[in-house]
Amino acid sequence: MPMIDVAATGANIRSMMRTKGFKVADVQAACGFNTPQAIFKWMRGDSVPTIDNMIIIADMFGVTIDQIIVVVRV
Repeated sequence: MPMIDVAATGANIRSMMRTKGFKVADVQAACGFNTPQAIFKWMRGDSVPTIDNMIIIADMFGVTIDQIIVVVRV
């Protein structure tokens, strides 16, 4: 059964942010958050973005959602 690897997806988000030159504040503003806690949770692998936020960050990074999410089979 395929499942999202939350930790690897978080590492992927962190890596893409660094590569594309985005700061946490940039993602926070694009997603409309008042605080950056959600982005830090994503990057730590504590949670994944909602579909709406995944669409926003995929557009920001110039990638598809499939390129952000890491799927494993268990």
